[in-house]
Amino acid sequence: MAEAPQPLRAFHLQSDPLVELAQLPAQLPAKGFIWIGVNRSSFETVLPELQAALQRWVGGPGGGGTLVDLHVSDLLNTQLPSTFDYTSWYDLLVFRRLVASQKADPNGEAARRTIETIDTSPVGFAVFDRVLVTVHPADCQVREYFAQRLTQLGQGTDLRGASRLPTSPADLMLRMVNHIVDSYLDLRRLLTRQLGHLQEQLLDPYSHFRNWRYLLDSRNALHTLEDTCEDQRSAMQEWLDALEEWPEPADGGAQREQELLRVRSRDVLEHIERVLSHVRRLEQSAEGAVQLHFSALSNRTNSIMRTLTVLTAIFLPLNLITGIFGMNFDALPLIHSATGVWVAFGIMAFVGIGLGLLFWRKRYLDTHPTA
Repeated sequence: MAEAPQPLRAFHLQSDPLVELAQLPAQLPAKGFIWIGVNRSSFETVLPELQAALQRWVGGPGGGGTLVDLHVSDLLNTQLPSTFDYTSWYDLLVFRRLVASQKADPNGEAARRTIETIDTSPVGFAVFDRVLVTVHPADCQVREYFAQRLTQLGQGTDLRGASRLPTSPADLMLRMVNHIVDSYLDLRRLLTRQLGHLQEQLLDPYSHFRNWRYLLDSRNALHTLEDTCEDQRSAMQEWLDALEEWPEPADGGAQREQELLRVRSRDVLEHIERVLSHVRRLEQSAEGAVQLHFSALSNRTNSIMRTLTVLTAIFLPLNLITGIFGMNFDALPLIHSATGVWVAFGIMAFVGIGLGLLFWRKRYLDTHPTA
């Protein structure tokens, strides 16, 4: 049985190995910064303790240093879109992460459930100068992934060791956001395969496509992803604009760290742009496949109507001949001749075959299947 995630985990990140704190310290350590990861379901429970710690660490007159009530409501809101806001002592970024099943078979009935399992939920980041507070959904693996990853880096499991540890709360926040965006990049391949399978069904001349509900759900999911990515792009752009307004530090190392933050922010923004453009291309591709389907269906209908018209044109003179010889007149030619019936059959066969060859030569009859 899987172990339930802890409601609150705190870590001290510095040049030395990563240290997980058993409880929030009375004062900030002299070096490094503190990362506090909280489950949203337990956020209200641990909020008094967290606010008291923030007040001790970065507090100022008038309650400065603690999370603003409006931002606390935003962090608790599961329907909040990706957004960015700031105060004089911290920046707030809410970024919607992706939850999607990667086990659906795009060629089977399970493909119908893949689009339905796509869901997004917000992850909140409160970025202080030396403190990072993150609020995660209960089933979010981002916190556990980074806790394990940073522990490995701090212990030197990676050959480059602790030099790859985040240098600031903003750096760690951007790494988490980049990890979230990567899940959207993985989703592109899943959606491409499934929409490709739908397009093959749409354009197959021998299939009777009935998955219109699934196609509509897929398009609605693409619209939702497009709106989500646009919100993410706006939030990251606002963060980048705020980052550009930070005062330039006098220290050379601090200047380099700030420039690296800008580079990483632009990289995250570029990843979001890639996902957004790919989603839009998938929307256009799905719309184009539907238009091609109806064009092919119309072309097939026209071909069927043309064939029926040609057959009608062939049998019309034959009906005329049989109608003439079926009249109740005693003096009709060949009516009393023993060979009359064969002469009539010969005339009808000659007219039918002649008209058939004429229409075939004019390509009114086509033996190729309609695409």
